[in-house]
Amino acid sequence: MSTTDLRVLVLAGGLSYERDVSLKSGRRVIDALRSAGIDAQQRDADVSLLPALRSDPPDAVVIALHGATGEDGSLRGVLDLCEVPYVGCDARSSRLAWDKPSAKAVLREHGIPTPDWVALPHDRFSELGAVAVLERIASRLGLPLMVKPAQGGSGLGAAVVRDESALPAAMVGCFAYGSTALVERYVTGMDVAVTVIDLGDGPQALPAVEIVPRNGVYDYAARYTAGLTTWHTPARLSDPVARSVASAAVAAHNALGLRDLSRVDLIVDESGAPQVLEVNVAPGMTETSLMPMAIQAAGLDFGKVLAEMVARAAGRVS
Repeated sequence: MSTTDLRVLVLAGGLSYERDVSLKSGRRVIDALRSAGIDAQQRDADVSLLPALRSDPPDAVVIALHGATGEDGSLRGVLDLCEVPYVGCDARSSRLAWDKPSAKAVLREHGIPTPDWVALPHDRFSELGAVAVLERIASRLGLPLMVKPAQGGSGLGAAVVRDESALPAAMVGCFAYGSTALVERYVTGMDVAVTVIDLGDGPQALPAVEIVPRNGVYDYAARYTAGLTTWHTPARLSDPVARSVASAAVAAHNALGLRDLSRVDLIVDESGAPQVLEVNVAPGMTETSLMPMAIQAAGLDFGKVLAEMVARAAGRVS
């Protein structure tokens, strides 16, 4: 089947904290697919979705949902039940990548560097005594620390803690967005994001995007507010370090069992060594998102890349 004969459903919106970002991603994906000559329609993941999939199944689905709805594997599992193919990794791999402590454990098992961490559910935090727990965390991991929800994205609930006295407030802010906090050693260095795509020849790393937030933290405001972040694509890395970063990103993609696309967030420390922070299976597609920047830097057309992924998905047996 020609790509121009494909009927594609783009899922965007959802009920997560990242709904607005998801809707912007969905619109961008629709425009890109239509520019490539593909019939693409957008729908929210609500009660009307399953009846629509039964009555008029698309050839493939593109998941532009962020947060739990698009990334915790549950929606992908439902699409599998409906025998509707989709772009991106399967439900199992999505669940693994979504839970940052689990993903970091897999990375560590595969010898992929990632900062030391501890995962702390809110219940244990309260039961064991907040003061004692936080003192031990600071003593074990050292300062500064990065605190963020164990499950979540877009920098929501994330904070850098440079003084132990600021740790309790950071934990409270984190628990507002999730029941488990991931506290990891903060690594000073260059923030980079590497998009990994597979168009049929195996996973390939696109040019790294260097992220320079004005306030030093790539939080929600820095990601989606014009003027708060500067990006450099490709990242200002030496050739050997750029190759090392690309290799680490592809290794993380493979270790987590991903397919089609992912965005790997890394820190390049002061010695030039990359450490993987997290891996996103439904990366943003907005005007300020990192994946479209990387695709453009690689000299590729965003619409054609998506069209090829859709064609590959449509050809898979559900």
